[in-house]
Amino acid sequence: MKLLVTIVCFCFTFLAQAQVKKDDVLFTVAGDAIMASEFVRVYNKNLDLVKDESQKDIDAYLELFVNYQLKVKEARRLGLDEDAKYIGEFNNYKTQLTKNFMSDNKVTDALVKEAYDRTTSDVKVSHILVRLDESVSDTLAVYNKVLKLRERLINDGFEAVKKEVHDGKTIFAEDLGYFGGFKMVYPFETAAFNTPVGEVSMPFRTRFGYHVVKVFEKRQSLGEVTVAHIMISTKQNDSTVDPEARINQIYKKLEQGEKFESLAKQFSEDKSSSKKGGVLTPIVGGQLRAKEFEDVAFSLEKKDDVSRPFKTDYGWHIVKLISKKGIQPFEEVKNELENKVKRDSRSALINSALVKKLMTKYKVKVFKDEGLAFMETILNDGFFKQSWKTPKDIKEGVLITIRDTQVSYKDFADYLMSNLRKYNNQLVDYKALLTTEFDAFLEQQVLKYHEDNLEFENEDFAFVLKEYRDGLLLFDLMEKEVWNAAVKDSVGLEKFYNDNTSNYVWRDRVDAVIFSSASKTTIETVKTELQKDISAENIMVMINKDENLNVISTANTFEESDQVLPQDFEFKEGVSNIYKHNESYHVILVNNVLPAKKKTIEEARGKVISDYQNYIETNWVKLLRERFGVEVNKRTLKRVKKQILKNN
Repeated sequence: MKLLVTIVCFCFTFLAQAQVKKDDVLFTVAGDAIMASEFVRVYNKNLDLVKDESQKDIDAYLELFVNYQLKVKEARRLGLDEDAKYIGEFNNYKTQLTKNFMSDNKVTDALVKEAYDRTTSDVKVSHILVRLDESVSDTLAVYNKVLKLRERLINDGFEAVKKEVHDGKTIFAEDLGYFGGFKMVYPFETAAFNTPVGEVSMPFRTRFGYHVVKVFEKRQSLGEVTVAHIMISTKQNDSTVDPEARINQIYKKLEQGEKFESLAKQFSEDKSSSKKGGVLTPIVGGQLRAKEFEDVAFSLEKKDDVSRPFKTDYGWHIVKLISKKGIQPFEEVKNELENKVKRDSRSALINSALVKKLMTKYKVKVFKDEGLAFMETILNDGFFKQSWKTPKDIKEGVLITIRDTQVSYKDFADYLMSNLRKYNNQLVDYKALLTTEFDAFLEQQVLKYHEDNLEFENEDFAFVLKEYRDGLLLFDLMEKEVWNAAVKDSVGLEKFYNDNTSNYVWRDRVDAVIFSSASKTTIETVKTELQKDISAENIMVMINKDENLNVISTANTFEESDQVLPQDFEFKEGVSNIYKHNESYHVILVNNVLPAKKKTIEEARGKVISDYQNYIETNWVKLLRERFGVEVNKRTLKRVKKQILKNN
């Protein structure tokens, strides 16, 4: 038994030692530690990008990683990280990256799925709205009023209630037709989709006031359709024009082959679309007031299908289908929906969920009652005239603590002052105003603290940010020390070329015209004509007559091993044999054979500059190693190799 326990313990110890720990140092640069965990993460991240097995060599990759760290160290020594342009570019990136990490993923995923379900469905509703300003907190009277209207809606029906109460100012009773996700404010959308068909919701509040909705029908979304139309209005200034006769005349022209776009430009009385050939913006099911138009538009099946003339309340129409898009699979629209969710008012739910978690994580303490009681004493009616300011001698006091950070009364007062415009010319109860604004202020402060400390709280964020921070530095450094240096150093470039001329040579080349065709017979005809000394231009005209493109010619200087040349191509002047290459037939007219020779510096300039840059970089890295010194922890490297090999 003791032996078994000993073996188990030994194996556990061995496995533990083989795993790289977070604080294991792989190597140092000028005494600064570079962690093994960072190397493993970078290696694994780039593993899928390598082109062959040799690039997976851990020692070779470590060499590159050490060189990378040396360059970053040099960039900081030169103060490139203090350059204003660098700081601005880095901060812009950090701001964008932060947005991706400032959310609660579970809540976001649930909202995205909900949004998909609602964009693939339509709901048909009517509603009654009693207007109420967003800032009003005493809402009981309005709520009760809407509750009574709900009872009447259930008992008397929508049309009867609408006829009696709708005034278009303080009370609205409207038939909204069909709509899907993102077409209404989120609370309204939620009430409509959550209320069963045939029932009336309980009163709910949006920024417009209190509503109730009655749901008549739910259906699968029709998708999206783009159409063009020609419209003749039923209201004519010219009494001699019969709208129905005119639309039938236009339809007759279409049947005779005239273009829809031209007829729309000439005759359509929808001036907003006629100049575009009648093309309308994409239509989503339930979007249009004219159900007849929607029914016809969605009934067309194939691109360029044209409807017969039909009538709506607006006039007579002929519709042509431009494109049609049905319901898209969730995975295809997921990213687009996530962006919409984060821009929509429902994003507040994501923030609220995140703040709730962060309040616990950061041990947030709130001294609300005492703080708001004090704030109430310093407000006055100037607040509603945009003349109120934070008192200079405001009492010191702590309103919120987030870990070791304190948020003061003055911080909240300054926040209130920045929101004066929202309450311009309103008279709101101080207590209600402070409660509303404090909740928003608390959320803002917790999220700001989280954002400021995200690099220390989220390992993934810290890694991506460091990667960009160092990469941006490295780009600036390489541009300064290597890339621009090689281009500007004309003397050094010429010397490098002279020392390495054997690397810059032309292989055998031909000045030639390649004729290509999918038809062997066609190429045989081309070859026969070439042998008659007919010019390439005349052959092309003869072969490609009647707008048929039977053969393509390419004139250039082609080097040996050029992929456009057949592998067994013979370098000699005159008309070549016929070759089958790249799944087509070729014959080549060789005007001149150019034997192998050395390239001039101008001919090889691009390659010479690239090689010279590599030469400069190699010698520069040697100097950096001498300047900073690199020490590799061989024991840690051994564990790194074991872990990488085991996991890959």
